[in-house]
Amino acid sequence: MDIQEKFKLVKRNTEEIITDEELLKLLKEKKKPLVYLGTAITGKPHVGYFVWVLKLADFLKAGFKVKLLLADLHGALDNTPWDVLEKRYNYYKKVLPLMFKCVGADVKNLEMIKGSDFELDKKYFYDVLRVSTFASVNDCKRAAAEVVKFGDNPKLSGLIYPIMQMLDEEYLGVDIQYGGVDQRKIFMFARENHPKVGYRPRIEVMTPLIPGLIGKKMSASVEESKIDVLDDEENINRKINNAYCVAGEIEDNGVLAFLKNVIMVIKQDNKEEFIVNRDKKFGGDLRFKNYNEIEKAYLNKTLHPLDLKNTVAKEINSMLKPIRANIKILKDLSKEAYSK
Repeated sequence: MDIQEKFKLVKRNTEEIITDEELLKLLKEKKKPLVYLGTAITGKPHVGYFVWVLKLADFLKAGFKVKLLLADLHGALDNTPWDVLEKRYNYYKKVLPLMFKCVGADVKNLEMIKGSDFELDKKYFYDVLRVSTFASVNDCKRAAAEVVKFGDNPKLSGLIYPIMQMLDEEYLGVDIQYGGVDQRKIFMFARENHPKVGYRPRIEVMTPLIPGLIGKKMSASVEESKIDVLDDEENINRKINNAYCVAGEIEDNGVLAFLKNVIMVIKQDNKEEFIVNRDKKFGGDLRFKNYNEIEKAYLNKTLHPLDLKNTVAKEINSMLKPIRANIKILKDLSKEAYSK
């Protein structure tokens, strides 16, 4: 794979890259660049996580070393109770590799890292204090506003969060940090402040946030907005059937968004069509080679919402087979981690 092909693979389905020029330079100068994504161990993993699982799979295909940070301390800073922190870490550690298996990713260059294994280091903590002497309260609150749940009476922990995320880039030794577009303010906070402590700014890559099933951001805390990776077939079919999916409308359509950013990425990589099974009296099966064809058919109402929902539910149930093969241990771990 040449440099342009790698660049195109990293860039696909992204919302923003800061910057394209820096990314191209990195690909030209470094044979195996490093990228990381941090996921705070807060809510239960849901199918929206597949957006970033697939993007990390793109980085792997492009020859990157990928570090997946299971950010246990960040989970605590964002209101995860300390007494369940280790239990949630154990659940994430078990379920996330299976999500990569669900999408057929080659994970030989993927490394999972526990945040507290290096974030409690004396030098790291010294740097946290250094940054806190010039980063203002307003700087930190603004940076974390779209990520941390501040509430009416904000805790100091939420202000520490972006400082630690900034330093993770340096202590993980990466060239790129990747995350959702909701991370943008923290990414810019990092790029602005790294030089102040003698560290180099990193490249920041962002993908869009997909709407939930009720037309808003998919959220672990809103049950009907998302599909938990442990949901059974009946629950998935019910949630998809009840999803906000108005005929001819694509805005805030979580079913179409998941299809675009997850299912069709896998289909196209495997050179497979998206097939909507219909009775002959309704015109027979519909076959699509790419997402643009699907969206066009949906806009002109050739593709009915119910047919779309039924097919997407079928695809999700099929994709989750590696999860279901481990369902007992996952349910046990999940029950321990989320019993409160």
